[in-house]
Amino acid sequence: MTARLATRLTERLGIAHPLLSAPMALAGGGALAAAVSNAGGLGLIGGGYGDGAWMEQQFSAAGNTQVGCGFITWSMARKPELLTQALAHKPAALMLSFGDPRPFAIEIAAAGVPLICQCQSLDHVRQALQAGAAIIVAQGAEAGGHGASRATLPFVPEAADLIARESSDTLLLAAGGIADGRGLAAALMLGADGVLVGTRFWASREAVVHERHHAAAVAATGDETVRSSLPDIARRLDWPKPFDIRVSDNAFIARWAGRDTELKAAIETEAPVYREAFMAGDPDRAAVIFGEAAGLISDIPGAGEIVERMVAEAATLFGRASRFLV
Repeated sequence: MTARLATRLTERLGIAHPLLSAPMALAGGGALAAAVSNAGGLGLIGGGYGDGAWMEQQFSAAGNTQVGCGFITWSMARKPELLTQALAHKPAALMLSFGDPRPFAIEIAAAGVPLICQCQSLDHVRQALQAGAAIIVAQGAEAGGHGASRATLPFVPEAADLIARESSDTLLLAAGGIADGRGLAAALMLGADGVLVGTRFWASREAVVHERHHAAAVAATGDETVRSSLPDIARRLDWPKPFDIRVSDNAFIARWAGRDTELKAAIETEAPVYREAFMAGDPDRAAVIFGEAAGLISDIPGAGEIVERMVAEAATLFGRASRFLV
């Protein structure tokens, strides 16, 4: 039986383990979210850039399992009806990232759904507190996918201190570079109430990820990732500053490095080529979206097994902690 780590998060959400799966656009579908929830964490469906039909399919795939949902806030703002659509499913939590959550907070609160805000700076944390967030995620730049510049190790305790001063009932999750029990244990010691995990669940059987992309992540080290704006240019996604995306440092990145303007000029030709390569799972000609935690990943297990491993390892580490006392 897997040990349990009791925190304010597990008590507040009624879950066994202080662990959430990130609502990764396209990769984080209903099957993955349900597998994490069934293992005692909480899985979040990735609402991403706002495809209502896809979101319905994923809530259906989750079945009767209690899951949450997350959106890229600036993109959802163009289709605010998607929030109403998601809330109709009575999610366990609703997460907003990369944009001002305040315009949507009233509707979320009225639905009785806890608001999670992912933050990349202390200003973002303050904005989330103003929105009445129940849970704040302090995301470090080590994370795969989109983020900013803060590092997880100093950002999490700094956010914890700010929250303790200004809104002590608000919960805190750590994100960025967390892929095993060591990261979970460290996050709790830094003052977080739990963790939000992306890359490790991206590398699971239930994730909607091409097998060639999974193979690339298993073979990679953390050194073989890079933050870049190139994949968003190739996908014609106008991401606001200061956000960019962490991906594999592959042939696509090498070809266009330092040539953002040239890629934009050639976009009518290059965008279809990029999309075709991504859909084919080509790990060289399109971005593979994983973070530095790839260096801690050596297999593609089920998401439930990942939850069990992380919690068991963290519990073991806490059990051994007394050896440091003299």
